Amino acid sequence: MSASEDRKLATAPAFLSRLRSDKRGNTLAMMAIALIPLAGMVGGGVDISRMYIVKTRLQHACDAGALAGRKTMGGGVWSQSNYAPRVAAEKFFDSNIQASPYGAESLTKTFTESGGKVSGTASAVLPMTLMRIFGRTTETLTVTCDAEMRLPNTDVMFVLDVTGSMDDKAVSTDTDDKITSLKKSVKCFYEVVANLDTTATCASTPAGGGVAASVQIRFGFMPYSTNVNVGKLLPTSYFANTWPYQSRKANFRTETTTNWVDSGITQTGTSDSPGNWGSWNNADSSTNTTATSSSNCQTKVPASVMTLSGNESGRRDQTTTGTNPTTTSWNTRQSATWVEYSYRDYRSSDGRCRFYSRTSSSTNGYYYRYYSYTTTGTTTSREVFDNYTYAKMDKDISGLKNGTSWNSSFQSAVGYQGADKTINWNGCIEERKTAITTNFSPIPAGANDLNIDMVPNQSNPDSLWGPVLPDIIYNRRVSNSGWGYTGSLSLDPITTTDEYVNYSSTYCPREARKLATWNTASTFEAYVDSLAPTGNTYHDIGLIWGARFMSAEGIFASENATTPSGGDIARHMIFMTDGDACTGVTNYTAYGIAWWDRRQTPSGTTPTDGCSTTGNLTEQVNLRSAALCTAIKNKNITLWVIWFGVSNPTIETMLRTCATDGRFFTARNSADLQQTFSSIASQISQLRLTR
Repeated sequence: MSASEDRKLATAPAFLSRLRSDKRGNTLAMMAIALIPLAGMVGGGVDISRMYIVKTRLQHACDAGALAGRKTMGGGVWSQSNYAPRVAAEKFFDSNIQASPYGAESLTKTFTESGGKVSGTASAVLPMTLMRIFGRTTETLTVTCDAEMRLPNTDVMFVLDVTGSMDDKAVSTDTDDKITSLKKSVKCFYEVVANLDTTATCASTPAGGGVAASVQIRFGFMPYSTNVNVGKLLPTSYFANTWPYQSRKANFRTETTTNWVDSGITQTGTSDSPGNWGSWNNADSSTNTTATSSSNCQTKVPASVMTLSGNESGRRDQTTTGTNPTTTSWNTRQSATWVEYSYRDYRSSDGRCRFYSRTSSSTNGYYYRYYSYTTTGTTTSREVFDNYTYAKMDKDISGLKNGTSWNSSFQSAVGYQGADKTINWNGCIEERKTAITTNFSPIPAGANDLNIDMVPNQSNPDSLWGPVLPDIIYNRRVSNSGWGYTGSLSLDPITTTDEYVNYSSTYCPREARKLATWNTASTFEAYVDSLAPTGNTYHDIGLIWGARFMSAEGIFASENATTPSGGDIARHMIFMTDGDACTGVTNYTAYGIAWWDRRQTPSGTTPTDGCSTTGNLTEQVNLRSAALCTAIKNKNITLWVIWFGVSNPTIETMLRTCATDGRFFTARNSADLQQTFSSIASQISQLRLTR
């Protein structure tokens, strides 16, 4: 050891001793020692803040990725388009966080899907700063997130075209016809929104279990063609008791019949009419008798004796008197001779009494008999068929009403020669009062048929509906052999004995369904499977009744305004059609039979029909449909419109205008239709974070 080192060792205790007694040295030591916990406190605060910020950034990025992945998946599957939903999730995650936030390393993210729910996990390793002095060099931060489609309280009304063309294929390469494709698409829509599995083969399989109990999801159906079938879902008080129809009534005449009854023949008397008398001669001694005196002998003159010959004649001198009763009298005669006696003498000696006699001629002597009988008539009257009057006339339809419930038929005297006929009703309706115009912007005040929320009142006949009754219809000048006329049809009443028939075409689709929670998939499917194509295309009748069935005001306000707990409801109408408007002058529609009733065209204008834009009836359907589209959207109902079929720019433009902005779709084939319904379902099922 060197001398200098020895000196240092020797002086060290002295230095420490001096330092211990030096107040300035104590302060310095204390500060040095305090730096160690202070470094831990400051370092811990800094690192904890860094951990919080990085974890927050991780959570935000994870949430964004989960939302993006679920939205991209929509109504499809996680693996669609080479796992495009997962790619979107990862891309949005990366866009929402730096590559190395606050120095974080080993950044990882994982997104998966199960039962329609997208779940994510993200982690990062964050190096520590001052905490290193305590041995904590890194911290691993992990977050989780998920997102799924969740609905608010939602009403969905399907206004579905079920006209005859739905029996065809959209394109020849489709396996299914259009009605079958529609049924599958609606079921797949239900799977997405209701979260319940059906028998349909859809792009994805729901997790099942339905929606949360706190959420009300309701579906309604308004299938339409020439008409809608809604009548029996409405109160009987919403319908009139009499309604005008193109029908007939039997006319009768009074026929009087008198039944005459004879009293029986009675002989009322006789008379003698002797012929010429011969001379008086002594009577045969056999007539002699005894007497006590001459006067006594005179009392014993024999009575005249009549002898009949031949037969009694027929009626003679017959007369009838009186009106009711009548008396008929007559006489008969028969040849006869008479022997007449008179007093001759009396011999007192022996009391002998003798007589004279004479005989009438047999050539002109007659015996007369008199007869009579009474005939009493009983008069009866009855009404017998005379002819028919064919015209538009009011008919009593109150027989359909059974208090607050409905009968399916009633009797009306429109049968053969005025006999009662059973009139059946399947539920289709005739609309209430309308306005004849070509300007429906705005809808005229008098067009009650286009008023979504007007509640019928029996005191206002113009507010009431009537039933479609094809059994009560008889078209003028139409016989069983077809159109039984030459020249033009007549609107005038016709009186005839001819038996005319109902020549109009009547189509009534499946009964509609009010908004309801369909918590059982099989029940939902059974109804959808019951839809069948029939009739022509009248969009306006489907739209107005779809709106009436889902409006928060109007006839179902008590059911539709809010949920039972008072919650708000999002309303969606899905209007799908495969065709342009198509009308017929002899279609029996909600406005009667156009050629005769003319409820939508001026009385002096002959109704014309056609498809697309041909005919004034078709023009009415298009104008009314456009007005209703506006009215529906003005009620805060999202109107989704789907055109199912080949390109038709004219009609597609009309339907695009009808739809809520951005809510018009075209589907050219069955696959497109299913994808369209699933896409709409996904958009209706608004995204909500679940963690």
